[in-house]
Amino acid sequence: MKENTGIVYEDVKKCVDEVINYVGKDITFSMTLALGKPVLFINELYRRAKEDPEMKLKIITALSLEKPKGQSELEKRFLKPLSDRVFAGVPEFDYMLDFSAGKLARNVEIFEFFCKAGGNLNNPVAQQNHLSSHYTHVVRDAMDYGTNVFGQLIGVKEVNGKTMYSMGCNTDITIEAIQAVKDKRALGEKVAIIGEANRNMPFMYGDAVVEPDSYDIILQGPKYDYELFCPPKDAVALSDHMIGINVSTLIKDGGTIQVGIGALGDAIVAGLIMRNEHNDKYREILGKAGIMKRYEKLISKWGDTGVFQKGLYGSSEMFVDAFMQMYKSKILKRKVFDSIPLMKLINEGKLAADNIPSDIIDQLIEMRALHSKLSEKDFTFLTEYGILKKGLNYENGFIIDGEAKYSADMNDEKNKTEIRKLLGKELLKGQVILGAFFLGPKAFYKALNDMSEEERQLFGMSGVDKVNQLYGGEELRSLQRKDARFVNTGMLASVLGAIASDQLEDGRVVSGIGGQYNFVAMGHVLPDARVIMMIKSTKGSGKSLKSNIVFSYGHCSVPKHMRDIIVTEYGIADVRGKPEKEVIAEIIKIADSRFQNQLLNQAKKAGKIPMDFEIPEEYRNNTPQKIAALLKPYQAQGFFQPLPFGTDFTEVELALGGALKALKRLSAGNRLKLARGLLLEFFKPIPKSTYPHIERMKLLKPSSMKEKLFRKMVVFALRNNNPNFDKPPSLPMNASKRGAAK
Repeated sequence: MKENTGIVYEDVKKCVDEVINYVGKDITFSMTLALGKPVLFINELYRRAKEDPEMKLKIITALSLEKPKGQSELEKRFLKPLSDRVFAGVPEFDYMLDFSAGKLARNVEIFEFFCKAGGNLNNPVAQQNHLSSHYTHVVRDAMDYGTNVFGQLIGVKEVNGKTMYSMGCNTDITIEAIQAVKDKRALGEKVAIIGEANRNMPFMYGDAVVEPDSYDIILQGPKYDYELFCPPKDAVALSDHMIGINVSTLIKDGGTIQVGIGALGDAIVAGLIMRNEHNDKYREILGKAGIMKRYEKLISKWGDTGVFQKGLYGSSEMFVDAFMQMYKSKILKRKVFDSIPLMKLINEGKLAADNIPSDIIDQLIEMRALHSKLSEKDFTFLTEYGILKKGLNYENGFIIDGEAKYSADMNDEKNKTEIRKLLGKELLKGQVILGAFFLGPKAFYKALNDMSEEERQLFGMSGVDKVNQLYGGEELRSLQRKDARFVNTGMLASVLGAIASDQLEDGRVVSGIGGQYNFVAMGHVLPDARVIMMIKSTKGSGKSLKSNIVFSYGHCSVPKHMRDIIVTEYGIADVRGKPEKEVIAEIIKIADSRFQNQLLNQAKKAGKIPMDFEIPEEYRNNTPQKIAALLKPYQAQGFFQPLPFGTDFTEVELALGGALKALKRLSAGNRLKLARGLLLEFFKPIPKSTYPHIERMKLLKPSSMKEKLFRKMVVFALRNNNPNFDKPPSLPMNASKRGAAK
């Protein structure tokens, strides 16, 4: 196998035969997280392990994506038609189907370093097999654990008449992993590297493009061009939108942004788009919310509220649809370049991506980035980045432009003047984002695939070791990540500023640490950067309502000595470099008012805040009702929609999905209200407005008492979630086209 790399197979069974024959029956198979898994290869490898008890298979990965199926019968009735439609043509992972059903083969083990939030909380096997690794250390840990086969899903394209491959959605660990596997091979170990080529995978650039010989075997053919997994968008609640508005004031024009996947990521971007496209309305909301009054100094120094003239650069392990929305809205437009001298000039305002000054060569010579007598290497640099126009050649100290010939000796002023005629119009090789992996809805993949090759090269992909840290290129990466805002999500915050993001007090892992540590570290190292941790102020409802701002907690992901900025829907706490009494005061100010007194009393009892401190009156009305009163009038104008960037759901499914989620919360938080509501529902007629919903659930004509009960439950869920659901809708005037759900 090692003598014949880059072999293309169409037969997955033959490929697995080759791997087993070469490596043996004790296989530790590592593959990328999320989308970039070679589905057909791992399914065949798992099938062999099920059939052959002599095989021993360990699977190391993260985020094994599953089609939503639901737990209760109502959830299944709702999700199956949706899943069949949205995930048509998307293959499932056989090992996950068996794992979820409790039927995983005994000779197979799964080890994940990150999972869907809360997905494995009550699964002892998953909890026991969790690999607690920073994203940047995953390859090291997987190799130490015995990886001898590595595989990933890749893109394929003809480039200049040659078949080339792209690591596509998962350059994150792949660049490092392939090299690590090859290092094992150099030590005499038997290892294998497998690529599964899918033509639906967007062909990405940056560090993602590789030769065929990067892989031992490449599975390729029509059956591997299956549909890609495309998770639907999460709904954005009003409280999420308020967090997004608060965060949006801290993003500086001309800076750098990192955001994650999910509702809060969409909320931030929706806030930034409102700031950019509807700045008058945006400032109006800031004024009504008191944000400018409370945080004027913070925003003035570290943030911005104006439109984006320079734009933002994205530096984020997750390249998600939120970035695509910023790109479409001309917010994600600040280009960076892999050149220290160019980035210095750009940051100093002496050069712009779309404006090459006439003295650019003089400036570069003065910086000692070029020789005064331009060498062939200097010429290559100048043409590569578009400083000199296309079509030029270099020969023996002269630059050739067709029939014209110019001396490359810049010590002569006449030569300098002549060379200025050859300058380009704009810089080349710029990128608006550097990402490590991507995952998103169908529209996101389509947008990438529909781009021209030139435009898609604006979206760079690289390894997580490059994206998530400064090591190995500190000067360049620091210049590129100017005014960086690393925005992450936490589950809980203590009043002392510690954040719990990945694990409960009892040790159960909720998701995994991912790359959070690295972003926090970068945010403290870069002099003009800030770390912004988003925390929803509460969780649950009714009797199960709890504060996510707590006095103390038995686990932390980000310790208090790395605290920076914490944001809830109620405001911003700038707690970096402050004494603990001020930290506690600032964080309690942004807690839900139903819990503020308790938190303050705990702090006083512990002697951590003066006994005479009282929460200022202006911070004592932190309630969901206050946020609803502020934002709902703007919803009628098309802003702050639950799905600001569209959805694969129909309107009926949106209403059903929200109602069933609310019903589930009610059953956990207030069963008495649920029982009373259901009882009353049996004495009410079924409103005609619910017919499309109960028909979607196949309950319009129930065939049993059980189905009649389900029908009443659906009607109650709709009524409970929206008391006005059976009233005719009124169309808002002046609705924003962007805000309306697509």
